[in-house]
Amino acid sequence: MKVLQFPLARITIGFVFGLLFAKYVLPPIEAVFIIITVGLPLFAVIYVFTKNKSSIYFGTTTYLLSFLIGVSNQLIHTDYFQKTNYSHNKNIFEKPHAIDVTIKENLKNSSFSDRYIAIVNQIDNKKQTGKLILNISKNSVNQKLIIGTNLRINGILTKNKPPNNPNQFDYSKYLENKQIYAQLYTEIDEIKIGSEINKDIWYYSSKLRSSIIKNLEKNHFNSTELHVAVALIMGQQQEISPNIIRDYQYAGAVHILSVSGLHIGFILLFVTFLLKPIPNTRRGSFIKLFIIIVSLSLFGIIAGLAPSVVRSVTMFSFVAIGLHLRRSVNIYHTLLVSILLILLVEPSFLYDVGFQLSYLALFFIIWLQPLLTSLWQPKTKFSKYFWDILTVSFAAQIGTLPLSIYYFHQFPGLFFVTNIIIIPMLSVIMVLGVIVMILAALNSIPVFLSNLLEWSIYILNKIINTIASLEQFIIKDIPLHFYLLLSSYLLLITVIIWFKKPSFNKFYSALLSIFIFQITFVAINLTRQGQQELVIFNSAKNTLITERNGKNVTVFANARLLKTATTNNILQSYNMGNLSVIKKKTLLQNLVYFNGKKILIVDTTSVYPKNINPDILLLTQSTKINLDRLILTIKPKIVIADASNYRNIQVRWKASCIKHKIPFHATTEKGFYKL
Repeated sequence: MKVLQFPLARITIGFVFGLLFAKYVLPPIEAVFIIITVGLPLFAVIYVFTKNKSSIYFGTTTYLLSFLIGVSNQLIHTDYFQKTNYSHNKNIFEKPHAIDVTIKENLKNSSFSDRYIAIVNQIDNKKQTGKLILNISKNSVNQKLIIGTNLRINGILTKNKPPNNPNQFDYSKYLENKQIYAQLYTEIDEIKIGSEINKDIWYYSSKLRSSIIKNLEKNHFNSTELHVAVALIMGQQQEISPNIIRDYQYAGAVHILSVSGLHIGFILLFVTFLLKPIPNTRRGSFIKLFIIIVSLSLFGIIAGLAPSVVRSVTMFSFVAIGLHLRRSVNIYHTLLVSILLILLVEPSFLYDVGFQLSYLALFFIIWLQPLLTSLWQPKTKFSKYFWDILTVSFAAQIGTLPLSIYYFHQFPGLFFVTNIIIIPMLSVIMVLGVIVMILAALNSIPVFLSNLLEWSIYILNKIINTIASLEQFIIKDIPLHFYLLLSSYLLLITVIIWFKKPSFNKFYSALLSIFIFQITFVAINLTRQGQQELVIFNSAKNTLITERNGKNVTVFANARLLKTATTNNILQSYNMGNLSVIKKKTLLQNLVYFNGKKILIVDTTSVYPKNINPDILLLTQSTKINLDRLILTIKPKIVIADASNYRNIQVRWKASCIKHKIPFHATTEKGFYKL
């Protein structure tokens, strides 16, 4: 694979491994910088005295140094390692404090609150740093806060909690990757709004977006189409309805709602077309380059500088520079330089799903699409145009398929139909949208242009909805283990290498990767077969227990919950994560036995055997029982309260367990309980 022969590729790989090592191993900062201090002079000496720069000594030193730079870069940019970060202030999570924050970004609102990302400035007039999620309860007079607004809030920070049930999306880990370690819940009357606003690049970007949206609303732009237009052109998805997003997901077109390489490519082509009258002299070429880079940068700022936007703007800026220098632009080098630059500035982008998917899609388009194109040579321009769209779509889908299944557990079967239809439409919508947005910023939009954009997006939504309605082509609930993800990419890459230039060694590598994939699949299944576990879930207002033997699951619940067990989100996530299926449904009884342990379940009937001495006492349905007397009578080893109980009753039960020195596990507080 020639791309790996580039020195820059190996340096980038070493740098990325350094980021990952620092993220998951957390080496001491002091030790890392001592090693770098020793390593830099050693590198300089080897560089000076090594005549052959391709020698193993120089290569090893270079890659080790890039690895160490990656480690140090991750540590420097991780807020948790800053001594002033609020996460080190232990009592911040225990009692109210006066917290000074600045609004940095709007998030999608929930049903009950307006949500923002805020920067912490001070806590109790002491300088503190870090980011948090600010949740402000909605009421009749709530107004959206402006980016850059300074607030003083009296409240208690809430630590991010892991998911309450197994194999569910870990929102706390997602926030941690964005270096957000807590949330703050407050009412509007508990907030004091500062008189000054921080007018930085984020403020002006948000103000410009708001101005554009308001001017479009004045032109009676339909709200549904407006929200999609804002997502397509400016990358802001906060106001799009869940139904629209679901349609785009099912149709395999959700990527167009996030500004990425496709959008930036259209912008580059459009700006280049507008600049054609400028002569290609040395001075004219420089003016073109300057205007293109400024245009792309301004577009990126307006789009909120999301990871996919930053990546695309950076990459296409390098393409523009290469064209200006009249050199053959090696697209692999462009990708690698953009990765290095972006991760040097913001290493947390590495853990962003959009960043990962967009780079994989671009790499496979560049690497695999020429192979797919060579399978058929169309004779007309029309057929060649659609064949190119189809091969690009397949290359991107093949490259991102394992990762998208790993994250989202579904596959849109009609993605190629969607792309053939919408990509030509999107090119028109993007050009029209950019013109309308520019005119909206100047408060001078011709009604016919506004209506044309609105109708274009209306038709786009209708097409997407029609394709998404064919749910029989959408494959859902696909489980994929992490080791299968890695082995599937190994298989995919070796097979493509063999197809590109067949040889015996490459064929052998492809066969070996197939063998590794099979061994991985068998090993995962054998591991699952040997597992036995009982899980008490955190299911709101219900008691839900499963016993799993290998891949077979028995569900214990009430009759109403058993009827919907196969569509229950909690059980679906559990089965996907464990490659298991529901084999048996059983009505919940007062006693459950598991591997020699007795679990006594006390519900609203408050009936229980007197001399049972259970290992576990499970309290459900806010049972009206004297827990102190029950503990003395049956002497359980642990008491569990699930989410079917009222919280105030759980507080009393917890106090009783503390008094009797018995562990107490509330699933609403600690999540599921597993044996």
